[in-house]
Amino acid sequence: MVPRYTRPAMAAIWAPENRYRIWFEIEALACEAMAQYGAVPAEAAKVVREKGDAAMAAFSQADLDRIDEIEAETRHDVIAFLTWLAEKIGPESRFVHLGMTSSDVLDTCLSVQLVQATDMLLADLDAVLDALKRRAFEHKYTLTIGRSHAIHAEPTSFGLKLAGHYAEFARNRERLVRARAEIATCAISGAVGTYAHVDPRVEEFVAARLGLEPEGVSTQVIPRDRHAAYFCALAVIASGIERLAVEVRHLQRSEVREAEEFFHPGQKGSSAMPHKRNPVLSENLTGLARLVRAHVIPALENVALWHERDISHSSVERNICPDGTIGLDFALARLAGMMDKLVIYPDRMIANLESLGGVVHSGEVLLALARAGILREDAYRIVQRNAMATWTMLGKPGGRSFRENLEADPEVAGRVPASVLDAAMNSDSHLGALDHSYTRVFGEAGPGRAG
Repeated sequence: MVPRYTRPAMAAIWAPENRYRIWFEIEALACEAMAQYGAVPAEAAKVVREKGDAAMAAFSQADLDRIDEIEAETRHDVIAFLTWLAEKIGPESRFVHLGMTSSDVLDTCLSVQLVQATDMLLADLDAVLDALKRRAFEHKYTLTIGRSHAIHAEPTSFGLKLAGHYAEFARNRERLVRARAEIATCAISGAVGTYAHVDPRVEEFVAARLGLEPEGVSTQVIPRDRHAAYFCALAVIASGIERLAVEVRHLQRSEVREAEEFFHPGQKGSSAMPHKRNPVLSENLTGLARLVRAHVIPALENVALWHERDISHSSVERNICPDGTIGLDFALARLAGMMDKLVIYPDRMIANLESLGGVVHSGEVLLALARAGILREDAYRIVQRNAMATWTMLGKPGGRSFRENLEADPEVAGRVPASVLDAAMNSDSHLGALDHSYTRVFGEAGPGRAG
């Protein structure tokens, strides 16, 4: 991922320094396990640990350059690292990597990195959830118009909108927790995964120390259905980000102006039009979501490797693992900040809600007429006729509100009391079940409406 969309902490997980530290930890743990079972002298395992730890503590650009120099000759990254490590450890290095194959190191390391990245993503999700919860309670009773097909439908609460997004991100957090568990696997099984040259207890030892689970059957590589499921989880999270970002983009449109991204002092929206206040953050989030989702197809295609292994997945994962987690990390952090500072315009919400002369109450009026004894089909015809009359004459001379048209309709006059219409056309009636929804989503209803 380009630096513009990269946060340092997540980038550090995918840096060569971290990868080589994990490679050494895997090798050292395997050596220590073999020492416990008598396959390696205990003193040799101790030397490997002490000299290797010292080498990793002092790891510098010169060490990176040396490994690259060796790889330029060997054309093999793990062998290059092991050769460098042997230079640091000395004769005892002959006990490193005994019975193991490169994939044992590569795949187990990737699991560790993905777990590290996932823990950071979970913290990011927590920040998004915190922001959404705070704003949802802040605007629990803020009336706004609900829209279907982008057309005014019925009144709702802006807080309830946010509560819906909170519920989605809470589900996404659960998905990511499950994906973390599925990806947290260790393979120390040797060539073609038969344990012919390495005791299975070594794998169990290494897995336990790294917080992983031993892979059931590794076939030399950890099966890539695990990784495919992981990237599917990231993609679903990205889609949730985009759904919220699109909502903000629509609400910030000049014709709507119900909410907008915080506009920083000194910020500029356009090089040509000084008045512009553009939804740049949410547009950026939409783009980043596309990138994260784009990793799903190559991750799925990585599942079908040849026989016990090939490396067609390797070049893919060298790209999608860093880019997918770095991109999602940046997007979640940006989303949390955007929602935390989102500017809300309740007065504009009310103005938009009332802008169609009351036709948004047609559903409640339909029910009121039916309760008053009018057949539903007749009630629907009456309500639609008056709603269309209101709609087509809106803002024109002689135009009347929906309420005025209903009261002038001979099929309504005298049959439906004014009090019934009052109740049917009261926007606050749509807030009656908020406590129920909030309790389901947040586990609490929160404070009641002031006043």
